[in-house]
Amino acid sequence: MIRTALVSLLLAAAPASALADKASFSVIFGGKVVGHLIADTVGDRTTIDYDVKNNGRGPTMAEMLVLGADGLPRSWTITGATTFGSKVDERFQQAVGHAEWVDSTGKGEATIAAPGLYVAQSGSPWSDGLYARALLKSPGMASPALPGGTLRLEKGETLTVTGEGGTIPVTRYTLSGIDLTPETMLLDAKDELFAAVSPSSVVVRKGYEGEETRLRGLAAAWSTQRYVDIEKAVAHRYDGPVRIRDVRLFDPRTAALTAPVSVVVRGKIIAGVEPLDSPATPGEVTIDGAGGVLVAGMYEMHAHLQQDGALLNLIAGVTTVRDMGNDNAVLDDLIARMDAGVIGGPHVVRSGFIEGKSPFSANNGILVNSEQEAVDAVRWYAARGYWQIKIYNSMNPAWVPAMTAEAHRLGLRVAGHVPAFSTADEMMAAGYDEMTHINQYMIGWVIKPGEDTRTLFRLHVLKRFPGIDLTSAPVRHTVQTMVDRKIAIDPTLGIHENLTLNRDGQIPPGAVDYFGHLPIGARRDEMKAWIDTSAPGDDAAYRGAFDKILETVKLLHDRGVFIVFGTDTGGSFTYHRELELYQRAGMTPAEILKRATSDSAHYVGQDQTMGSIEKGKLADFFLIAGDPTKDLKAIKAIRMVVKDGAVYYPSEVYPKFGITPFADAPRVTTSPAAHP
Repeated sequence: MIRTALVSLLLAAAPASALADKASFSVIFGGKVVGHLIADTVGDRTTIDYDVKNNGRGPTMAEMLVLGADGLPRSWTITGATTFGSKVDERFQQAVGHAEWVDSTGKGEATIAAPGLYVAQSGSPWSDGLYARALLKSPGMASPALPGGTLRLEKGETLTVTGEGGTIPVTRYTLSGIDLTPETMLLDAKDELFAAVSPSSVVVRKGYEGEETRLRGLAAAWSTQRYVDIEKAVAHRYDGPVRIRDVRLFDPRTAALTAPVSVVVRGKIIAGVEPLDSPATPGEVTIDGAGGVLVAGMYEMHAHLQQDGALLNLIAGVTTVRDMGNDNAVLDDLIARMDAGVIGGPHVVRSGFIEGKSPFSANNGILVNSEQEAVDAVRWYAARGYWQIKIYNSMNPAWVPAMTAEAHRLGLRVAGHVPAFSTADEMMAAGYDEMTHINQYMIGWVIKPGEDTRTLFRLHVLKRFPGIDLTSAPVRHTVQTMVDRKIAIDPTLGIHENLTLNRDGQIPPGAVDYFGHLPIGARRDEMKAWIDTSAPGDDAAYRGAFDKILETVKLLHDRGVFIVFGTDTGGSFTYHRELELYQRAGMTPAEILKRATSDSAHYVGQDQTMGSIEKGKLADFFLIAGDPTKDLKAIKAIRMVVKDGAVYYPSEVYPKFGITPFADAPRVTTSPAAHP
């Protein structure tokens, strides 16, 4: 149980009866309406219907709040299901001197001096307006919150928007203190929610959907300015050469550590790897490696990169990501900013996302309605320098051979999901170079004709995995096809661990090493199941499914199938866990480090400039204190990251995201410049 004393909130928010009787919002992603939010208020009671379905999945929530005259909730219930189907039954109530709640983390309570501001774990975007109205009346627009932490509101500019309700002024507010990144909303002149906005999606008042493109653009600009300011504060671009002294290097050729050396960087390039006793030259900056280890920047091979995760990936030692599907224009702009050093982030290898149109379509990349449109999409990506195409669930399987033939003719590789009503065997025969997600690869062994994998069924069917016989003829045929055709696989083990093993109220096995470093909102989200395991036998079936997945990946590794390491969960901390899991598939820490660096650079054709720490290559690497060839967990305590010669100290960066650092920065000294 959690007990805390709250400072009294001196709030004078508008009473519930003054709120609009009904507020309706459209949820828009990728230019398409994918859900709704409807809030009905009668007296002091508000009921909320929130439902989103994008890519065949999304949250469905029903909320009921009773507000006091001060605008704060006296009771709040939230029921429904999360994006992947786990059940939600969250409840909060407070009376004089006492508050109590139940969410996925368990029960909590607090002794309070006055009604407190409760932050819902599974609340809809409507709750942002509630928090904002409370904070607007709180001193300094900041307040302690239940179950913990402090919320802060920052006021931005006012703009006008036009829709069916006419032209109205709205004001931007940024809410921080809940999660790793702030939330941005627009309030109208009555301080009621008009929109919750991000660069990728918008929840906007019904009748104003025409403002969606503009609002997403503004959200991108506001987000960019935040990261521009952070970059100015944390990116160190030293004038002279930088000498990182007394470090051992992970050498991917020997899969071992070198003797102690010094690495000298000039601009973006490694100027040399020198004997440890080489003296510094005038004007150098010296960074004391203190006997630590330098590892080349790692490759996160399954990203859907957003600006909010770019810097977090970088300071986790991920200096390159392979983006597996995005808003193409948004990603182009993000890459340009990162490459120019305007904001911090990794290099990007682009995959062109192609999806068939259906009621379950993912709204990324290019959606197509015919084989000709699909082939034209391949050509569009080839002309713009993409490395590969990625095919998705709603694609007509009959179009895939023509797509792969054109991709190969134009020098692109082909990866993807297994389109609905087809199998991995059929897609490999059609020309796939790489399979995406281990569940997509394995479901062909358990699904029945007519079962639709465009929905959450493709995840729930994992319950059948424990019954797979890995020595059976169908399995042997699929594996042999990969071996014979030299087809790679991107298993994304970590997301399957989350799907099958996360349970309400428990710290996930993959998060134990970083859980305590996160802000409270992120910690609560971690302790939430992804899928519903309440039916008899489901808990054991899902746990058995992950065991079978690990057995399958080990089988593929033992047969020589090339495995790439990607997360599909945003990278950063989850990338570190992704690497750890391959030890359970039979790989050693040294093999894993080699695959994450040099092997991945070779796979995407970048090994001439990246993937190892050598004279003439890009200065992309990170510093740790421990030996990762003996204990892979050493990569979680990074002291310094260098990308394109810019130096970042995670201990300076993490606090800007509400994260407690994992290691201190190395000592830095500057030698006097030479006389002219």
